[in-house]
Amino acid sequence: MKKTVAVVALSTLLFALCFSVEAQQPKKVPRIGFLAVAPLSTLTQRTEAFRQGLRELGYAEGKNILIEWRSAEGNPDRVPTLAAELVQLKSDVIVTAGSRATHSAKAATVTIPIVMAQDPDPVANGFVASLARPGGNITGLAILSPELTGKRLELLKEIVPKLSRVAVFGTSTSAEDIKSLEEIRLAAAAMKLQVQYLDILTGKDIDPGFRTANKARADGVLWTVSGSIFRPHRTQVVELAVKSRLPVIYNSAESVEAGGLIAYGVNGNDLYRRAAAYVDKIFKGGKPADLPVEQPTKFEFIINLKAAKQIGLTIPPSVLARADKVIK
Repeated sequence: MKKTVAVVALSTLLFALCFSVEAQQPKKVPRIGFLAVAPLSTLTQRTEAFRQGLRELGYAEGKNILIEWRSAEGNPDRVPTLAAELVQLKSDVIVTAGSRATHSAKAATVTIPIVMAQDPDPVANGFVASLARPGGNITGLAILSPELTGKRLELLKEIVPKLSRVAVFGTSTSAEDIKSLEEIRLAAAAMKLQVQYLDILTGKDIDPGFRTANKARADGVLWTVSGSIFRPHRTQVVELAVKSRLPVIYNSAESVEAGGLIAYGVNGNDLYRRAAAYVDKIFKGGKPADLPVEQPTKFEFIINLKAAKQIGLTIPPSVLARADKVIK
């Protein structure tokens, strides 16, 4: 009887010890890798929107999730190294800010889930088999930027009724640029506008581009330059537009908030907030191959009256009435 009691007591003690050790084992904190080409300082609104999306889903950075922030500081050549670093850190998911970052992440891993916070054409870029069924380790959000360029040209014509010559600032190495040009040519032909394409491959091309546009007597500028090139030079672009007295239409609200004239496009902050939902689904067992790529649901049209005044432009009341936001 004593022997039996001793055995039971010992077993109970061992069970309690095992339970105690197991209870003390720290739970693995999920690690998110965030990869961008542009400096993070130029993506503040979007990264905060991503954090907000995570908070809404119950995640707190530094508590129940870790985020490894990586930026190439505007140097595309650094992106592959940073992508490899996030893989070596055993990130549970990698969130990419733009096509270049997604390309590098895709080359670095075929197993770690990748969430595109934004991409102009994931199918054409070879990231997914289709929007409905991505089929690989990549999913996320598409921005439909090329499809909106025709609308931007229409808006530029509305605010500059005498518009006849348009300088299109683009980046020929960007996959979306080819598709955007097709849309622009169709819209320009319908409005009987002359289009001059100016290729901006680095920040050094911006100043000469404006000089060329002025020399060609452009009446306005349609801005489609790759974000990784544009963002670090946004202030310079705004200043050159004023100096050249050229009305420029952009695709993002941040450009107008930085002093630009007018912007029409997808609400980028909303995309980054929604990217957090993909991260949550993946943490809960979802597979990128089965998570459809979503399209934009929020668009914004913003006008800066101060910028209009600086170049001597009067915005028609009919256009102002349609704006989501007017900066005075």
